[in-house]
Amino acid sequence: MVMIRRVVIAVFPDVDLLDVTGPAEVFALANRETGGRAGYQVRLAGPAPGAVTTFAGVRLLADLSFAEVDGVLDTLLVPGAVDLHPDGPVARIDRDVVAWLEKTAPLARRVASVCVGAHLLAAAGLLDGKTATTHWSTAAQLAADNPAVTVDPDPIFVRCGDVWTGAGISACMDLALALVAEDLGEEVAMAVARQLVMYLKRQGGQSQFSVPLSQPPVSRRDIDELRMFIADHLAGDLSAAALAERMCLSERHFARVFRQETGTTPAAYVEAARVEAARRLLESTDQPLDQVASACGLGSVETLHRALRKQIGTTPAAYRRRFRTAS
Repeated sequence: MVMIRRVVIAVFPDVDLLDVTGPAEVFALANRETGGRAGYQVRLAGPAPGAVTTFAGVRLLADLSFAEVDGVLDTLLVPGAVDLHPDGPVARIDRDVVAWLEKTAPLARRVASVCVGAHLLAAAGLLDGKTATTHWSTAAQLAADNPAVTVDPDPIFVRCGDVWTGAGISACMDLALALVAEDLGEEVAMAVARQLVMYLKRQGGQSQFSVPLSQPPVSRRDIDELRMFIADHLAGDLSAAALAERMCLSERHFARVFRQETGTTPAAYVEAARVEAARRLLESTDQPLDQVASACGLGSVETLHRALRKQIGTTPAAYRRRFRTAS
């Protein structure tokens, strides 16, 4: 007899399309790869049955309303939506969805969010006392709005007990594969990943999308080019004096322009870029710590330790144990 795994995915106006369809495709392929034995039964729940327009403009059809969701659920999956502001995207807190989550989450064996859906879980109190992740662009908002949540903006997904949170947006597929692996084993998850032409476990975290890309856009092209130069020459001389000379500016004027354009000092920016590079090496290689420090321009193992503790509150060894991904 096939065990039915009821999966309910929330949909609401402006929801990110892939956050809904990506996991649904993973579960469907798991059913196919097991000849139906996986037993995933996916339903979309919305404010009311019928059409819901996503952020992409594509309409989805909710199978049932939030009020109609009852009984025991295997997985409750919550995507998100953002409002676009001049300073960047802001996660939308849909109070109807939050109220529904407060009522429905206890019915589910596990709850998962993808992308900025973590903000909805947090608003419903489901992340209090837990570690969670979300899309890197709204991680600061999640932390500021929810001091009871430990926000880690780097992992592709985080599991904390029966609550899972995923980064955005394509990371919804990584999280869904992890859910399948938990249910059916890695062999089935690997078969699904092959069909999707995906890695079962993606190497690296959100930091692979780089400090330069995560910073706000700048109005001066020369500063933008300098940021790319920094990323490509982390082991070189990136002192304020050297960067100012490269820009043909006095050091004082350069520091003022750089802060005006990026919101931070040259030294702080360079350190963040070097720590990001160190994190990638710790995640994806077995290089000794002295080689990691040298390759990233941090110089010594002591400096590497100090920078990681300052930036992310952990040691290189602890970070590697948690996020090591290469075979």
